[in-house]
Amino acid sequence: MNDSRELARRDALCAATVRALTGDDALHYRGGRLYRHLRPVPLHAPHLRGERRDAEDIDSTRGAADASALRIAYSDATLHREYAPDDSVARMVFDMLEQLRCETLAPSGMEGVTRNVHHRFDAWSLACYESGLLDSDIGLLIYTVAQMAESRLSGRAVLEQTEGLIEATRAALAPSLGHALAGMRRHCDDQRAFALHALDIARQIGERVQEVRHAFVENDSSDDDDDEQAARTMLGTWFDIEDEEGDVERLVLTASGESSAREASGEDYRVFTTRYDKTIRPATMIRAALLREFRERLDDLIAARHINVPRLARILQASITVPRRDGWSFGEEEGRIDGRRLAQVVTSPDERRVFRRERERPHADCAVSFLIDCSGSMKASIEPVAVMIDVLVRALGMTGVATEVLGFTTGAWNGGRAKLDWIAKGRLKYPGRLNEACNMIFKEGDASWRAARGDIAALFKADLFREGIDGEALDWACSRLYARNEARRIVVVISDGSPMDSATAQANDPNYLDQHLREVVEKHDAAGRVEVLGLGVGLDLSPYYRHHFAVDLSVPPDMTLFAKLAAWLGARRRGRT
Repeated sequence: MNDSRELARRDALCAATVRALTGDDALHYRGGRLYRHLRPVPLHAPHLRGERRDAEDIDSTRGAADASALRIAYSDATLHREYAPDDSVARMVFDMLEQLRCETLAPSGMEGVTRNVHHRFDAWSLACYESGLLDSDIGLLIYTVAQMAESRLSGRAVLEQTEGLIEATRAALAPSLGHALAGMRRHCDDQRAFALHALDIARQIGERVQEVRHAFVENDSSDDDDDEQAARTMLGTWFDIEDEEGDVERLVLTASGESSAREASGEDYRVFTTRYDKTIRPATMIRAALLREFRERLDDLIAARHINVPRLARILQASITVPRRDGWSFGEEEGRIDGRRLAQVVTSPDERRVFRRERERPHADCAVSFLIDCSGSMKASIEPVAVMIDVLVRALGMTGVATEVLGFTTGAWNGGRAKLDWIAKGRLKYPGRLNEACNMIFKEGDASWRAARGDIAALFKADLFREGIDGEALDWACSRLYARNEARRIVVVISDGSPMDSATAQANDPNYLDQHLREVVEKHDAAGRVEVLGLGVGLDLSPYYRHHFAVDLSVPPDMTLFAKLAAWLGARRRGRT
């Protein structure tokens, strides 16, 4: 099994475990990260960050999943916020202590959960030591507190490899933290009582960190500057923090925003007018001679990459097709006896080719729709996107997979005629989508690549690229797939950013289209009739799409990238993963 499939399988197993421990069906994993619906679940402790994704440490992955589930199941988020300190460093220590409390509450009889959680913490501890994160005073301080708290709460010894390293710091902290640590141990089952002792520790550590930072500021030596930078890097790597200057260091993806206009109006997504909406075929709007030039340009780009399309087709066939019985193969040396050759068994006892076997052949009962964001920012990436689409469509066609190539843009900049109508009617408050939607068909699902190769080249038509209304375009693409008979239907949205239409954003709010896209993706994911995938061009689209893949097209696509895309397209997605 290749790495991508193994990691997808691991995500599915982790998700099943988390849902079983918490009873929350909205939780799922993608890319090694826990999400609730389309929002990442916060990671409350450094040992849950920096997820190991390699095949050698599956216990560490399972430990992070189990620890996250215990936090969700046994921590009252409202109560935790009530006691959480304002200082950013103190707050992150307070979060870590609450996480460690929850990890002691694994249900009896689930020794595997406890073992996984302990393995995760130990693996993180060893990684910190080996990576040099403990070389700074702040790094060593927070690491030592984590070791002291985990040891006191779990009853285990601190990590042997770092015991000598932290001994001096632990001895210095013990007199001031000893009473609070004992109190935490006594009150693991009482979150409110535990929080009082955890808050005491968090505030003390926050004050010590501030003292170390102030010492760095007062000392101008280059060594201290390096130590301060190392400490800041460590804090940003371990936690999601906001420092004193207000700079936010986050490795976690920021979830897309909610629409204030939707909340204020109390209405669902709406469209001011569909009067000017249209669906076009761009190839019909281009002179034949120019379209031929576009196609020659695309052929030259593909030829320069030396893409082995037949080989890619074989890779796709292995990942997408399923075996189907296709009659019998006769004259075999094993299998079922062929009744027509019984006489031969008697007359030629040494003849072994008297059997028949059921024959299976790969069958691609699948349709793939590529939906391309033709907003203005995508114009700069359209050459590698066109190469990628043309090669994939041709290779998929060789395997028997039906493909269509669609696009979406707007009929005008800044609202066009729809906005003029809105102005004429008195600028109604919260009008909803306020532009002319324009959907485009570059290739029909039943057309062959050879018949549509000229139409695909119409992607090079420069004046197609305006603004983007992603949610409605995705609904349209899915509705086209619903009309098809294939058992498996996939829509791949290729985009380089968030939905954006300036007129809609100005008349409503900047998140109006953003929230609608997330709702559309969630609706089709829940229905399960179409697999919705997000292919990000230089961008991680995970705030919108549960199943996502990012590509860097600053480097032209090659066989390595196409092989990864083939594995991603072929991955079977059943239910929540």
